[in-house]
Amino acid sequence: MVAVPLILHLLPQASSPKKHHLFLIHISIFFLISLSNPQFSFSISEDDALIKFKESLKNTTSLDSSWLKGTSPCDKNKKWDRIQCEGNVVEGLLLGEAGLSGELDIDPLIALPGLRVLEIANNSFSGTIPEFFLLGALKSIYIDGNQFSGEIPKDFFAKMGSLKKIWFARNKFSGSIPESLTNLKYLMELRLESNAFSGRVPSFSQVSLTSIDLSNNKLQGEIPQGMSKFGADPFKGNADLCGQQLGKECNKGINKTQGAPMSKLKWIILGIVVSLLLVTILFRVKRKEDHFDKLGKENLDEGLHAGSSIRKSTSIHSKGGDSVRGSTRRGGSQGGKAMGDLVLVNNENGTFGLPDLMKAAAEVLGNGVLGSAYKAKMGNGMSVVVKRLREMNKMNRDVFDAEMRKLGKLRHKNLLQLLAYHYRKEEKLMVSEYVPKGSLLYLLHGDRGISHGELNWPTRLRIIQGVASGMCYLHSEFASYAVPHGNLKSSNILLNEKYEPLLSDYAFYPLINNTQIVQSLFAYKAPEAIQHQHLTPKCDIYCLGIIILEILTGKFPSQYLNNQKGGTDVVQWVQSAIADQRESELIDPEIVSATDSVEQMVKLLHVGAACTISDPDKRIDMKEALRRIEEIKPTASKIVAKLNLKAHPEGGFYSETFRDNSVILTRSHLPSTYKVDRPISTCIYFLLPSGSASHLHRIPCAETWHFYMGEPITVMELNETDGKVKLTCIGPDPLVDDQFVQYTVPPNVWFGAFPTKDYSISSDMQVTKAPTRDGEKHFSLVGCTCAPAFQFEDFELAKRSDLVSRFPAHESLVSLLAFPDL
Repeated sequence: MVAVPLILHLLPQASSPKKHHLFLIHISIFFLISLSNPQFSFSISEDDALIKFKESLKNTTSLDSSWLKGTSPCDKNKKWDRIQCEGNVVEGLLLGEAGLSGELDIDPLIALPGLRVLEIANNSFSGTIPEFFLLGALKSIYIDGNQFSGEIPKDFFAKMGSLKKIWFARNKFSGSIPESLTNLKYLMELRLESNAFSGRVPSFSQVSLTSIDLSNNKLQGEIPQGMSKFGADPFKGNADLCGQQLGKECNKGINKTQGAPMSKLKWIILGIVVSLLLVTILFRVKRKEDHFDKLGKENLDEGLHAGSSIRKSTSIHSKGGDSVRGSTRRGGSQGGKAMGDLVLVNNENGTFGLPDLMKAAAEVLGNGVLGSAYKAKMGNGMSVVVKRLREMNKMNRDVFDAEMRKLGKLRHKNLLQLLAYHYRKEEKLMVSEYVPKGSLLYLLHGDRGISHGELNWPTRLRIIQGVASGMCYLHSEFASYAVPHGNLKSSNILLNEKYEPLLSDYAFYPLINNTQIVQSLFAYKAPEAIQHQHLTPKCDIYCLGIIILEILTGKFPSQYLNNQKGGTDVVQWVQSAIADQRESELIDPEIVSATDSVEQMVKLLHVGAACTISDPDKRIDMKEALRRIEEIKPTASKIVAKLNLKAHPEGGFYSETFRDNSVILTRSHLPSTYKVDRPISTCIYFLLPSGSASHLHRIPCAETWHFYMGEPITVMELNETDGKVKLTCIGPDPLVDDQFVQYTVPPNVWFGAFPTKDYSISSDMQVTKAPTRDGEKHFSLVGCTCAPAFQFEDFELAKRSDLVSRFPAHESLVSLLAFPDL
């Protein structure tokens, strides 16, 4: 990819035959990409997919009698042979020792979203390794005992983050062991024996890895010391391997066998550099003839590539060289000041001006119904997204400025922040934060790697809660708007590094003057908008419902497509399932395995259905939707039961999860405050419901608290040395001021804890109790680690009268967390 300067010249709107010609070319390219990439197809049934897969095989007599087109592979009465099902979903293909051969066509298997196990061991397949990486949700793959050969690309497993078991033994693979294997954090079994792999053994440091076999290959060099736990057997049959596992000392001199690979690497790097230079030269020559305003619209709102990594590098350049007038100085520090012709409305992420953007390296992220979007990386390392909007000519500059400043003042953790804007009569520029992980649409339906694998049930629930929270905020801030968001869909929901949702493209409706463009906003897919061409806030509710159903089912909604041909009509599908009381069958197989949460999933499915009722008068409003969504979370009693917690003497509930008995510390090794011998460390779960407290106590060891889930919890410490009180908030967000995800209480101090939202503490340490809350719904779950290990013999519970006398200025706090004297 070649990045070139982003020259922000505004484009004339004139059309030309050449422009239309290029538009058709780009649309054709997108159409061909869509046809060639099965990730963009959602309508093929499981039986069609398997039949198409079988057609790529030879000697399929063992399958012919049951693999029949038009029948269900998971039919309980006549299930297809060698198919493993979970309910009505194909979960595994068990084709081992079936006498099969041929060239495997992996593409049809992409249409099996529930596929987790692929077994084709002990057959007669040959050739280079098939594109198994397209099946990013696989957990187990067995291809041992075939005749596959050639090198496996080093990044082959980069998009297969869910893999636990990989059996590639007894083939003819050569080259280096792919480095991407070392990044599979769930990997448990790796069998690569009896191939012709060469080069060094990668360092496998996964804690989950319990079985590995690299024997009988052509591996060289020292075995990583971190792999000593596997012993010698996994490395035998490699004459050039050395290390303590094999009892063979390594020659610390220069490994001459690396000369050839290094030479090869140098030629590869040189080739890449030359290629990039040629591309740059060709690009610059081409740019003189074909300006960016002649690129056709690839409507990203209609396909999965909105947020994928398929991007172009370019510069924004006008035909006539008409540049934006602006100062060459860097922007000042005050938000809202014009930086040349760029107006900053939010400088929390730093200040920048138009010259900074003009010099930035740029990528084209895509084009939508409202305009184009680019990623710009400035010289200071800051990356932003520049949106060039062509259909916002409804307002004069003063009114547009007022609207932009209003957007710039919005502050909510689930909104993408507007940073700056530029006004010009013909078109507008809006600059916002860059979110590298991409859109919810892409992670749900396009990506099948680690990011997709991490969309588990808790993550999806948090995404829905965040979307609803952001929408409720917009409906409060823009209550007078016909539709506060107007374009809510999964391509306009970005996910940050913690999978928290950020809403984008909101509140544009009042700015657009083109009726046809307005009607392309997703809010117009609500039934009342389709019938009467009229938007209301209830249209946003309908869009929220689509999001909920899309996340829960994992299906691509047909509502996103203009002709609704393809995808799944999630609204009708869910309504039909609710009527038949079979809601649980609709849940995405990738999350339904969280069996303890199916009841919550079904409740949330009903919320989605309530948001998509065709009659807007019967449809719930945004506040009610948020209330119902926030009610769907684990209760304290369920967690107590699940984790087998019991009442703790100081308050709350606990259970010990780990006690390291490998080392026992006797009293002779410990200070006098320790009363008994003990292991070296111990760990516990600790749950504190709202309305209760962990009362003041003291132990001789340090205790580290780790936040797990629920609400923030405040730890109070009393220091008898200086008479001071310290309050520390432990919670889920380290970016929040004065909140930590982990904190260590030092030994021999009095300390206790309470749910942060139960009390407010003034600057002079006076306590005000908040209204009583339901402890079932409001609680904190933390983990506590003690080293040396905690023993109840050391536990000392505070007496209220003693501590009040020692900390008279903090009587209200001490009384809050100390039991009354008996």
